[in-house]
Amino acid sequence: MSLIRTLFMIMLVLSFTVGVYGCNKEGPAERAGEKMDNALEEAKKKFDEVTR
Repeated sequence: MSLIRTLFMIMLVLSFTVGVYGCNKEGPAERAGEKMDNALEEAKKKFDEVTR
């Protein structure tokens, strides 16, 4: 029983470590999404300026 509990604790710690590292690192899809969001906001601003 002790071996199973130890393995479970190791897996738990590893999963949290990988999860925290993965959340901090910004990937290419996230950067592309931010660029798209910024472009959409700029387009909205321009549209509002034209329609006034």
